Amino acid sequence: MKTIIAPVDFSDASANALSFAAELSKRASARLIVLNILQKGESESETKNKLKSIESDLERSFGSDLICESSLVQGDLINTLKKIIEAQQPDLIVMGTKGASGLKKILMGSNTVKVIANMKVPVLVIPEVARFENFLRQGKKKIVLASDLDLLKNEQALYILKEIAMLIIEAKISVLSVRPPNTRLPDVKRMERDFLLSFFTPELEAERITVFGSNVINGINYYLNKNEDSGLIAMIARDSGHLIQKHYTSEMASHTHYPVLVLHET
Repeated sequence: MKTIIAPVDFSDASANALSFAAELSKRASARLIVLNILQKGESESETKNKLKSIESDLERSFGSDLICESSLVQGDLINTLKKIIEAQQPDLIVMGTKGASGLKKILMGSNTVKVIANMKVPVLVIPEVARFENFLRQGKKKIVLASDLDLLKNEQALYILKEIAMLIIEAKISVLSVRPPNTRLPDVKRMERDFLLSFFTPELEAERITVFGSNVINGINYYLNKNEDSGLIAMIARDSGHLIQKHYTSEMASHTHYPVLVLHET
């Protein structure tokens, strides 16, 4: 990773997401851009002062090794962010979500889902209750890649996930698929699963996980409930939007303490 963008609105949720972005930026020696899109009626000078204060706080917390800058822009979220992405070419966007129904709110048309739906840059969604320290203190080293095992058109979508995983000490990749009971995995899906496992090795330990059930979301929830060492969920959004529509439902709201990395196939 070379550049990470962290949009902030000065809420607790965005501040927490910013700490994730700063930690990843420092470990990857990437440039961190703290972005605020000025809303109508907000004071430009006051907002600039807030951004400068954030930069100072980050330098105190993460040291001078953190490459950080802030940016204040005006305009609507999507069009403004598209222009910034075109100019800065970020590898990752890190955004926060708030409250016990965080992922439920994503489905309801929040800024986060707008970004996911309109941008092709990977988006890391950080719930307000998540802490980066959990990867170290609580042993949450497992990254769950929930996949339908359909063939990827472009494996580039996986590189950012692999890079993030390698920034976590002793991270382990679990390729999770859910299928109905008493069914066999088609050969083409087995080949895709083998490809996913081989993509992450030998740099990372990888395993395959199969959950049998008629409902994909329930299957993912079941696995997460049984495996408390999981620290991050990753999903691949197809061009059709199928996986976002299928997986980002209110049923995932019970797991808002998990950061979610949304990758894009193209």
